[in-house]
Amino acid sequence: MATGTIRRLVLDKGFGFVRDESGVDHFFHRSSVRGVTFEGLHEGQRVEFEEARSDKGPRAEDVRPSEA
Repeated sequence: MATGTIRRLVLDKGFGFVRDESGVDHFFHRSSVRGVTFEGLHEGQRVEFEEARSDKGPRAEDVRPSEA
């Protein structure tokens, strides 16, 4: 499981970006959030996620608040 920080949230469109430890941004959709609501997330928050790939680039799946 990768860790990172929420860099940007677009609440009205239901997506955001997580920057991982190496500085790569991963797109995520509200349907990929686990353990909290999408609206319960905030920019700068530490999260854990599964890294995935899409045709458009890096993607974050199973995004959840970090325990650390």
